[in-house]
Amino acid sequence: MARNMSFALTTKQIRERTKTVTRRLKWMNLRAGDIVNAVVKAMGLRPGEKIQKLGEIRIVSVRREALSLCDDADAAREGFPEKTGKEFVDLFCKHMGGGPEQIVTRIEFEYVD
Repeated sequence: MARNMSFALTTKQIRERTKTVTRRLKWMNLRAGDIVNAVVKAMGLRPGEKIQKLGEIRIVSVRREALSLCDDADAAREGFPEKTGKEFVDLFCKHMGGGPEQIVTRIEFEYVD
């Protein structure tokens, strides 16, 4: 059974299929070829609230790297073509905590459906 990966902050980009990279604090055990369910929210659901599936994604590559390595092209792959790499890093730190030098998991994916 495929695992669920939340895209609460980038639901619009997943629906529009403009996002092909995501950075995560964990998810270190993913491998290229794994299939994952992209969902709006996977944890913290209220009673009666159901998981909203956005589609299936296939993992293309996974690597650990400093968040600060995000460049302008990767900011666009993250679904933010209007932001520079530094602006995306600042946004990530604001929502997820930590600083630009923290090591994150960079996950590249493609849409299955």
